[in-house]
Amino acid sequence: MSKISYKDAGVDIDAGNSFVEAIKDDVKSTFDSNVIGGIGSFAGAYALPSGYREPVLLSATDGVGTKLKIAIDSGRLDSVGIDLVAMCVNDLICNWATPMFFLDYYATSKLVASEAKDVVSGIAKGCKLSECALIGGETAEMPGMYSEGDFDLAGFAVGVAERAEIDRVSLVKEGQVLLALPSSGIHSNGYSLVRKLFFDKLDMSFDSDFNGKPLVDTLLAPTRIYVKEFKEHQDSIVALAHITGGGIVENLPRVLPDGVKAVVKETNIKTLPIFDFMSQYVERDEMLRTFNMGVGMVWVVEADNVEKITTTTDAYVIGHIEKGIRGVELI
Repeated sequence: MSKISYKDAGVDIDAGNSFVEAIKDDVKSTFDSNVIGGIGSFAGAYALPSGYREPVLLSATDGVGTKLKIAIDSGRLDSVGIDLVAMCVNDLICNWATPMFFLDYYATSKLVASEAKDVVSGIAKGCKLSECALIGGETAEMPGMYSEGDFDLAGFAVGVAERAEIDRVSLVKEGQVLLALPSSGIHSNGYSLVRKLFFDKLDMSFDSDFNGKPLVDTLLAPTRIYVKEFKEHQDSIVALAHITGGGIVENLPRVLPDGVKAVVKETNIKTLPIFDFMSQYVERDEMLRTFNMGVGMVWVVEADNVEKITTTTDAYVIGHIEKGIRGVELI
């Protein structure tokens, strides 16, 4: 019997090594002064930033969901890395953590270096947008585990915050104002429903026209990253809610204490065309508990800070906090 190799089993070590070399420039472009060492060690090292009295490390992990399937099937892989970073760092800032560094996990049936490089380039771009360093990752080639041509992504972000500033819920009170920060699109939630509607029910294709451009452009619009806006207005914000799966109705209560409710004027929400279109085929309640509807993040602020924030960002008023049973009331 002839001897076999790891490559015969479907894993190409040399291709993996070449891929690491190919992404070095993208990865290094995210480094800041706190990154210790370079690429290729067993673990990434990052110095804890100075200036914190009681620093606490916070972590977040997420994926891209079935949006990834649209990216794979369309061959457009340059933006899902941004989605991966966004889903993690947007969660971190809701607990007042400044993102420090990011790690990724890329698992595939067979490594295609050019495709993987596009993905990592997107991750690096997302890290630069969120001002954090990409200090490590893992690429796993697992034939037999994934279908040919498929891969999956997972992301991990770590941030730092002052211990005394983490609890935002206790600061939310009657009379405060709710500001919406627009989303860039569907972001990275609800894509199983999106795919069912557009491709199964409506028999549309990636190239189908939607608002004057191919549908795939809208479906793959990368998730907006809100880190810079958070840093610029941190002193004027009481609390934040990242509007992901569950929509406003399920995510906003996560920053509310008992005894108050969020009152949202539904007509104030600047719904995006993609959601208006889907609403013709999906019940409104289902839309509201599945999608962001054009609101990627909600900030709770004091009334005195509304004008300052709305004149320096694209945030706008959608409601307020008042006494009541904890939850969201749409009016």
